[in-house]
Order: sequence, then structure tokens, then C-alpha cells
Amino acid sequence: MKLRRQILLDCLLLFLCAAALVRPYFTNKYTNQWPSIESTFISDARFLAAHWPHPQWQPLWYAGTRFDYIYPPAVRYGTAIVSKITGFWPVKAYHFYTMFFYCLGIAGVYVLMRAAGRARGFAFLGAAATALMSPAFLFMKDMRLDSGPLVPVRLGVMLRYGEGPHIAALSLIPFALAFAWLALDRRRPAWVALAAISCAAVVSNNFYGATSLAMFYAILVWSFWITRRNSKFAATAIAIPLLAYGLTAFWLVPSYLRITAHNMQYLPEHGNMWSLWVAIVVAIVVAVAFKVAAGRWALNRPQRTWVVFVIGCVLFFSLDVLGKYYFDFNVVGDPHRLVPELDLVLLLGAALLLEWLWNRRHRAARVAVCVIVAAALATTTGYIRLAWHVVAPWPDYRTRVEYRVTDWLWTHLPDARVCTAGTVRFWFDAWHDLAQLGGGSEQGLLNPIVQDVQWEIGNGADAAPALLWLQALGVDTIYFAGPDSEEPYKDFNHPERFAAIPPLFDDGKGNTLYRIPRRFASRARVIETARLAAQHKPRSNQDVEALRGYVDVIENGPDSPATLEREGTDVMRVRARVAPGQSILVQETYDPAWQAWSNGRRLPLRADLMGFMVVDAPPGEREVRLAFVTPLENRLGRALTVITLILLTLLILAAGFMGRKRRS
Repeated sequence: MKLRRQILLDCLLLFLCAAALVRPYFTNKYTNQWPSIESTFISDARFLAAHWPHPQWQPLWYAGTRFDYIYPPAVRYGTAIVSKITGFWPVKAYHFYTMFFYCLGIAGVYVLMRAAGRARGFAFLGAAATALMSPAFLFMKDMRLDSGPLVPVRLGVMLRYGEGPHIAALSLIPFALAFAWLALDRRRPAWVALAAISCAAVVSNNFYGATSLAMFYAILVWSFWITRRNSKFAATAIAIPLLAYGLTAFWLVPSYLRITAHNMQYLPEHGNMWSLWVAIVVAIVVAVAFKVAAGRWALNRPQRTWVVFVIGCVLFFSLDVLGKYYFDFNVVGDPHRLVPELDLVLLLGAALLLEWLWNRRHRAARVAVCVIVAAALATTTGYIRLAWHVVAPWPDYRTRVEYRVTDWLWTHLPDARVCTAGTVRFWFDAWHDLAQLGGGSEQGLLNPIVQDVQWEIGNGADAAPALLWLQALGVDTIYFAGPDSEEPYKDFNHPERFAAIPPLFDDGKGNTLYRIPRRFASRARVIETARLAAQHKPRSNQDVEALRGYVDVIENGPDSPATLEREGTDVMRVRARVAPGQSILVQETYDPAWQAWSNGRRLPLRADLMGFMVVDAPPGEREVRLAFVTPLENRLGRALTVITLILLTLLILAAGFMGRKRRS
């Protein structure tokens, strides 16, 4: 009990020291990092807070998609809850949420090292080093040059590049590993429960963090097996990830994994085949060699579990991250994003080496440890001096193009679907509910045509296919950032394609909105069923003939305007006069969970060649109610989560009972 109080007190001290080092960022609103993708998480949290407690459908992005698909729930719900409780703006609530976990993660390193039996002083040293330095700078020149006064990577990528969810997940990984260590070592129910909860929290914040946790956990279990050769912990090792999945099952459904895997093709970095084969060969060679070496040195020696674990982590993350940096070695994803994880394992390795030197009890070795620590800390003076100035607050967000454009749209065209680009796309929903063709960062994209079209509009030079695609996808206006715009990315080229169209908005500073000609403002159409069925999907972005045929069906169809009204996020009402041989097209992405009803009768609902919804309604004046019904996989997932919570509660109660029994 005394040791636990000591550890809790040390953790509080470390948390407060870390918080003091980064204090301004807890309360920052807008900063000078407008190109950062943190805007997408802020927008997502604002949308959630406005449509609390759980919108199932996100109608503003990608022509509609499932809300759960867009991102794991912890950051969006954590930010929204902070905003609702404190009254903070979503932007401030997001910064508070991510900075809280950043500081908690510093204490987490201490907890992990103490759980593994490391000395108090070296656990403090490991945590302090995590807050102050990045050993990756020794090997990655571009990261060092990008850091300014050697700002640690985990802080720099969070403040400047929007990696808040990743760093929040990384900050929880030491706790997950610490509780898993205690669960494997002592096999007590409470530690199993805490390990499962921590693992679920990591996954619920970010998938890069989840990927790293899977690597760490595999190495941890392997290290226990090498040094213990005891199968008794196998059940515990399996139970922790199973319970963790049970806690996430309400949102991490099979279709979520399928959509996420499909959308990885839109990432800027992809794996390559030669890396896969090299990885297999290297993994086999390293595993065999390390097993032989560790087996001789650590077999049945539990005191060396930590050493095996740290060396295994250093080898694995160095191969993954530095292999990509120097040799373009890439099996899957973007290893460059795992530099913060590399920093963590290198610091753990350095602390292990220093502890080994110190424990040799030679005066020269201890002097060397003191010199090394002093020299390392000396490199952090620049960062400590400028820690409050890594990013600067922005005095008035209303002067920025991102706000001016979106506020004009909210005032003049609140129901329009807009094709956006650059930072205007990132911040498009940070202040208002505005529909855009794209979305945050192409995560959760349900309709792949949306991504293909944005590529054509951004890079093509021909006006005809661009206009046809925009009409086909129900886009009302398109935003262009000219050479003089302060928008930094300028993703869309060749604005001259739209020169014949009078601009809707031109601020005289290089920012222009063009209206796309559409017959009716509503994104619902009465169409000839047979004519639509006769169309074929465009063979390429430049297939003008196929595009023109489809656009002709939806823009030059029956003279029967339809109206579309939304009731929240998950229900739409369409009113239209339908004649025999006609159907209703709703320019919203089709999902099997949508159902259509009219006069108490369920109507057939299907996808057209653009991935939109077609309702086959009977003739007459019709009011069709479209509702997104909770999918079966989510209902089953919720049931599994409830069962898991009951099991965890029983585990914790059992741990309390066993503890009282031992004390008695």
C-alpha cells in the first residue's frame, strides 16, 4: 500500500511538471497552425456536440457516410464532453483533451517502468526524458531540422500537424502495458480488467496507436514466454485483447474494419511487395537469432523480462521506422508516423543501459552515467526556454479565409453541397453545419466515387468532365483558392475552367466560389426509371459520354420538382409527385441501413451507378420517409460491450473480495 501511494504521488508530480511545461496549450483556442488537420477533429467534435448524443449518419461529408466510420470515438466524444461540461469552444476543448493525455502519458512511462520493477530514480529519469527529448533526432535529420529548438517529436506533431489523437493513444500505451505486465506476472482479475480497459482506450483514440499497441503487446507476451516458459499466463494473455475488443465492439464492427482497410489506398504512403518479402525473411532471422540468444541468457530468468522486452521493442521499431527512412522499407501504412513510438523505445533502451551501468557499482561507471545524463539534459535547454512558444495563438479567427468563406456560405447558401479544397476543406464544419463533397481526411469514406471525382476536379484541365461530375454528385458550388489566396495548399488547379460562370463570391483576395448549374436546388429528383437503368458507369474520369447521359437523366427529367427535408441526421423526408415508370433519386450515399417508407408501407431502396439512393415509389403525390436504422452488427456489438462490462465488473469485484480475504 505504501508503494502504491508513492507511485501515485510521483505520477501526480510528473503530470503537474509536464503540464507546467506546456501550460498555454491547455487553453489555446485558434493558433497559427491553420494547415493542421486538427481542424477535422475539432469539426467532428463540434458536429457531435450539436447533434448529441449519437448521430448514426454524417450527412455533411462524402455525400453522406456512417458517423461511426469516420474516426474512433474517444477523441470526438472526449472533446464534445469537455465542451459541454466546461462551456469551452470545441477548439479549446480539443486542445484541453489532447494536452491532458499528453501530460498523463509522461507519468505513464514512470508507471510502466515501476510496474516492471525498475528503480524509482530511473523511472523518473525515463519519464523526464520522454517529456524533454527525442533520440530520433540522432538518426533522422529532417525531423531534427523540423523541430526548431529540438521540440520533442510527440509534442511537435501534436501541436503543428494535428496528431492529437495519435499522441493521446500513445500516452495511454504505457498504462496498457503496465497493467498487462502486472496481469501476466500476477494473474489477478483487477489487473486483467485494467489492462483490457486501457487497451480499449488506446484503440478508441487512434488506429496508429492501436497498431503500435499490438506490436508492443506481442513483444511483451513473447518476452514473458522467453523468460518464464510458463503456460499459466497464456489464458491471461488471450483474455486481455478479447476483453478489450468486447469494450470496443459497439463501434468496431466488421464493416468498419472493411471500410477502413479499403480507404487505406487513399493514404499518401503504401506498402510495397519487396518490403513484405524482406520483412518476412528478416523477421524469421531476427526472431530465431534473438530467441536463441535470449533463450540462453534469459531462459527461466523472470528478472530479465524487462530487458528482453525493451531490446525487442528497440529492434522492431528501429527496423520499421528507420528502415522506411533510409531504405523506403514499408510493409503497410506509413512507418514515418511512428517516430513518437520509436522515441519511446529508444528512451527506454537508454534508461536500461544507464541503469545497467549504475548497478555495476564502479565509480567510473556511475560518473559516466552522470555525465551522459547531464549532457543529454543540456540539449533540452532551448526547448525548455521556448516551450510555451512552439505555436502561437491566432488573434482573430474571423480574419482567416477558412472562416470568411464558410460564414458566407452559412449566411447565403446554408443547404448547398460544396466542393472544397485545402484548409477550407479542413475547417469547413468547424463553425457551422455545411455539406461538402469531401470531408476531413478521407477516413470513413463510404462512396469511393467521391474521392475519384475530387482528384479529377483538382488536377484535370478540361471543364466538361469537371462540370458534369459536379452536377452528377449534386454539388451546388465549388471553391477555388487563387495564387494570391492565403489558403496554403491550393489543391485545385485550372480555375479558368469555370471562367464562363459568374462567381457567387469573390473576396478580392484570391478566393472564389462558382455556382454549378443545377435544375433544382434540392438534392432529390424524380427520374424516369428505365432511362436511369439504361445508363452505365463512367469508365474513367474523362468518360464525358457516360457522364452526360447520367446528368441528362437527373437534370432533364420529368417536370416534377421534389423537396428534401432533414429531421436531424438520421431521417429525411422527400415529397414528390411520381408518375408510372418513375422513381425518386436522393443524392445521398446509399447504405443498406437506410429504409424508405410511405403511408406505412416499406418501399424498395437501392443504389444507382453513382452510389446514391433510388426509391421505387408507387405513382401519386408521395411523402417518403427515409430513416437510418441501427445495423444488426452494431446491435450485436452493443450487446457484446454490455456483456464485457458485466464481466469486467465481476472481475473487479472478485479482486476486491480476494483482497479482503487475504487481509483477513
